[in-house]
Amino acid sequence: MLWHSNPAARSWRTTPAPAEVLTFHQGLADYAPTPLREVPSLAEELEVGRVLVKDESQRLGLPAFKALGAWWAIHRTLQDLAGPVELVTATDGNHGRAVARMASLLGLAAHIYVPDVVSEQSIEAIRAEGASVTLIPDSYDAAVVAAAAAATGNRVLIQDSAWPGYEVVPQRIVDGYSTLFREIDLQPDLVVVPMGVGSVAQAAVTHYRSGSSAPVVLGVEPARAACITASLQAGEPVTVSTGTTVMAGLNCGTPSSLAWPVLQAGLSASVTVEEDEAIQAVADLGGEGISSGASGAATLAGFRAALAAGQRDALGVTAGSTIVLISTEASPEFGRHPAA
Repeated sequence: MLWHSNPAARSWRTTPAPAEVLTFHQGLADYAPTPLREVPSLAEELEVGRVLVKDESQRLGLPAFKALGAWWAIHRTLQDLAGPVELVTATDGNHGRAVARMASLLGLAAHIYVPDVVSEQSIEAIRAEGASVTLIPDSYDAAVVAAAAAATGNRVLIQDSAWPGYEVVPQRIVDGYSTLFREIDLQPDLVVVPMGVGSVAQAAVTHYRSGSSAPVVLGVEPARAACITASLQAGEPVTVSTGTTVMAGLNCGTPSSLAWPVLQAGLSASVTVEEDEAIQAVADLGGEGISSGASGAATLAGFRAALAAGQRDALGVTAGSTIVLISTEASPEFGRHPAA
């Protein structure tokens, strides 16, 4: 397990995401706040007051939270353009499907680049939305490079990772994720979020460092793809080698350039989890009636790992603490359901 903490993070402040993001989402036909499910058995196990899981297994007709960011970014980006365009992105699965779904709704073409670690099931789900798919025989980072190179002429890149020179659209995606946190109508003591390139963690930190509530924010990532934790430990963004992981949505080797400064300043702590820990968390949430894939269940695994490593005091956790775990996706079985 890798661990990094920043005790000063709760005092850092920034500005909130635009208020019109929530208004946009509320105007969508399929919008409804996702449930915040209380799990007393986990509270007892973890010796805290309450454990609540923000359940993103069904969001806007898709099995993950990603549409919140992708659809807001597409909406705003198309306002700046004239004429028909083709939407292009790279994905580990859910983001690409969300882009493909909105392209279909708008009557636009979409081309999705995927690394070869993405499951055939996820690829077929993207194709079922009407998008073209190109398989890149390499990592997620390589798929991002390929998508960016393809985004010429009328092809518009809708990528959820930022780098110098490409930050407007990724910021809109992060802003879109703000709705998830605005729906949480309580003041938690600790919020646990998964981290890939860092975008949803950036949204969490932005939300909780721009209002009156300043909980501890813990980020979780796979030990096999720990680019954020490695960067925090190094004090600068670094790229790490990645392989395969059951936490496919978090299998990223390079932090987003937008997320990095926000996480360095405002993320309270970061922890890595092993494959078996994530798999166990999937089973345990499933036993409580919560459908979660390994990337979403990683938040439970990460909180457990931090406590097992003796970091309870570092996280400010007491017997009365309220913990919110962000579960960002459904289990893979949901993706085969017609409602998905």
